[in-house]
Amino acid sequence: MRLKEPVDSIPSYYFGKRRGTSVVLDRLFTGLVWGVGIIVILFILGLLFLLLEKGLPKLSWDFLYGLPSEIEEGGGIGPALFNSFYVLIISLIVSIPIGMAAGIYLAEFAPNNKLIEVVRICVEGLSSVPSIIFGLFGIALFVEFFEIGLTILGAAISLAFLNLPVLTRVTEESIRAVPEELRNASFALGATHLQTIRRVLLPVAMSGIMTGICLTAGRAFGESAVIILTAGVSTSGEMWDFNLFSPGGTLAVHLWYVQSEAIVPDAQDIAQKTTAVLIFVALLINIVFRVPLWLNSRKNKA
Repeated sequence: MRLKEPVDSIPSYYFGKRRGTSVVLDRLFTGLVWGVGIIVILFILGLLFLLLEKGLPKLSWDFLYGLPSEIEEGGGIGPALFNSFYVLIISLIVSIPIGMAAGIYLAEFAPNNKLIEVVRICVEGLSSVPSIIFGLFGIALFVEFFEIGLTILGAAISLAFLNLPVLTRVTEESIRAVPEELRNASFALGATHLQTIRRVLLPVAMSGIMTGICLTAGRAFGESAVIILTAGVSTSGEMWDFNLFSPGGTLAVHLWYVQSEAIVPDAQDIAQKTTAVLIFVALLINIVFRVPLWLNSRKNKA
């Protein structure tokens, strides 16, 4: 049997040729990635500019706090803006504890059997269900079964149902991504399972969990289909209406209404300014959730 030639007998130009080809391919791929990334960033900035250039300069406190008008010019978005935050906060209060508890259970306590796999598949399937399906579920539950009508409460809980699958999966995957060494070290120091989850796993996984909360919060704030079906398109007409059984038209619903059915002369201006407020608040939600984590990360590194 013929032995392979030793490495020393292989010509040096062979390795140099392969090394040169790899360098060229690496540079081409790096340039491609940079190019695609720059194009995507420019596209996003251009889209934001087109959406904000006409509405953002026209914003005023009278518009943000004013009452909407059905016929006359100069109406505001005060009640709709308040309802947007009110519905969002209630939905997060309901969905975050339940979603995180479900994710912790699936990651740490659930047995590895076919039933749990079916549950995971169902949760993943619910994450991709169109929001209008949850709106129809909200109608069946709150409007027809409980007969409470189109209300803020029905909209908030329907949005919580919409957010639960995403929060559950994000929490489970974030906890599973924690290095096994940290879990074992906690157990080695005498910590209980609950203490390990509370003091080790959750703090490490919190960045991923907060990312999921940001996504669900932004989605809930801009949601319109669920709100239209469960809370209606109108508001109570009061700026600070905390009644859970009042109509709950939100900012996204108000934008849809102004663009499609409103008869006010300045409907286009209202739509442009409402779009600017929606985008600004979505960015603000991400900043509010992410900045504390960023500051805590810098503190831990220091």
